[in-house]
Amino acid sequence: MSDILVHTEAGVCTITFNRPDKKNSITAAMYGAMADALVAAQEDAAVRCVVIQGSETMFSAGNDIADFLNNPPAGTRSPVFRFLRGIAQFPKPLIAAVCGPAVGVGTTLLFHCDLVYAGDNAAFSMPFVNLGLCPEAASSLLVPQMLGYHRAAEALLLGEPFMAEAALEVGLVNRVLPPTEAAGYAQSVARKMAAKPISSLVETKRLMKKNHTEQVLAVMDEEGASFGRMLREPAAKEAFGAFMERRKPDFSKL
Repeated sequence: MSDILVHTEAGVCTITFNRPDKKNSITAAMYGAMADALVAAQEDAAVRCVVIQGSETMFSAGNDIADFLNNPPAGTRSPVFRFLRGIAQFPKPLIAAVCGPAVGVGTTLLFHCDLVYAGDNAAFSMPFVNLGLCPEAASSLLVPQMLGYHRAAEALLLGEPFMAEAALEVGLVNRVLPPTEAAGYAQSVARKMAAKPISSLVETKRLMKKNHTEQVLAVMDEEGASFGRMLREPAAKEAFGAFMERRKPDFSKL
């Protein structure tokens, strides 16, 4: 599909958000394409590393609201959960190059990556509460683990953006670069990694993650159940209605 580009070269599979007219917002079909790309990359012995990237000015605006309302997640076999479980369990190195806004899942997917390189224009946000929803992608577990509780509470309870330097300070990103250099740098690191023994890469990642993978998946499932329930409740309906009508939501009676 044209909204998700998948290209493999020199042992590196690159997955690119390619929907600039919609700020790289993600549809169910795009989640499905990315989930399929991860499965193919896992099974392809020639692929040693995967890179996820957007453009120099936009990583992803998160879920496409209209598509999300028309195609709400329906259980763990839905495209979004296939993708989220796919990145949580992906055995090979996973790298992200992030420039511009990374909203919602555009940020939470990064907590499952092994390396993240950001442009100095990157802006990370997890505004789930502003939509009457709760965190997803196991972010209620992973964000406090990485940021510490108080910073996580600020990010998840306020839902306000934080910039690349703040993300570097807390360890969400490995390096901040000019936007014109972030993707190229991520590719250079991916090629360096692809030259190493795949068995060593996979086993090292497995050992680092083995003590919390099952917990991540369990939290992901719990969040998904809460997310689905809250999506049908008045606060989310008001938030999404206000978004579609281009007005400020009124939660005063909710």
